[in-house]
Amino acid sequence: MLEEVGMTGSEDGDFVEFALAGAAVKGAFHCAECGYGVVVQETLPRCPMCGGRSWEPEASAQTPNSV
Repeated sequence: MLEEVGMTGSEDGDFVEFALAGAAVKGAFHCAECGYGVVVQETLPRCPMCGGRSWEPEASAQTPNSV
């Protein structure tokens, strides 16, 4: 089952958008836990370095594109 992109926020209105392993996305992402980078065309995997499930879009990307 595919998981949705989630957002975490702070009190001052800033937020970081994360995509979870299993989400259907396109683009470059970095593991939120260890920083490992991947470029995906379909579904985000678990991080092959640390097993993490949260991915942050590359800084230059505004939002992940749905497949």
